[in-house]
Amino acid sequence: MADPYLSVVVPVFNEEDNIQTLAAEIIQALDRAGLDYEVIYVNDGSRDATGARLDEIRRSQPKLRALHLAANLGQSGALYAGLRAARGRVFASLDGDGQNDPADIPRLLERLRQGNVQMVCGLRAQRRDSATRLLSAKIANAVRNWFTHDGISDSGCSLKVFTREVAEVMLPFNGMHRFMPALAVMNGFRITEMPVSHRPRLHGVSKYGIGNRLWRGLRDLAGIAWLQKRVVRPVVARES
Repeated sequence: MADPYLSVVVPVFNEEDNIQTLAAEIIQALDRAGLDYEVIYVNDGSRDATGARLDEIRRSQPKLRALHLAANLGQSGALYAGLRAARGRVFASLDGDGQNDPADIPRLLERLRQGNVQMVCGLRAQRRDSATRLLSAKIANAVRNWFTHDGISDSGCSLKVFTREVAEVMLPFNGMHRFMPALAVMNGFRITEMPVSHRPRLHGVSKYGIGNRLWRGLRDLAGIAWLQKRVVRPVVARES
């Protein structure tokens, strides 16, 4: 089987009630756009029926792949596992809770195809979240931008489209998903962002809040700041 053009990676943890609807929406959006694709769901050690639901959908959807991790690694670990398993030339990532709209993927992909950027990040112009989550995101983005200067105002938006080359410079650490734009810029890639839809969560509960994002994010920022000063980009002048 030939490798697909697009790989869509969706990390999920305890999202049994959102799996069926979102998978159908992704497939519908990409089929309508006429894309050659695969969808990789990464079950991040879920303790509910997420794994069983994925296996059930997989039997009727040959373009869907399901990776079941042996333990819960967190969103970054699950995303990294999906990126490593993906076969496409271009990647897309989105959350598994249904708040990202898969219909936005073709628009971001079209921007990427223009050729002057290697990553297009979603910008949630009208977020459908609780006041607590909005506040934590505002604080996190302000602090992160002060450190990274990557030009992205909503790094917490999981909806992104990027090339395989960008995926290959991602580093497997707990927190990677929040710093993907910074890692891309650090390695010489050009990025941009576009407004995307954001929908209210219909089922389940958010796994994030001020307590488990802010302080962990500050520790991660210290590491990214150190890495930005130490990164090297070898350029081969010639080979003989």
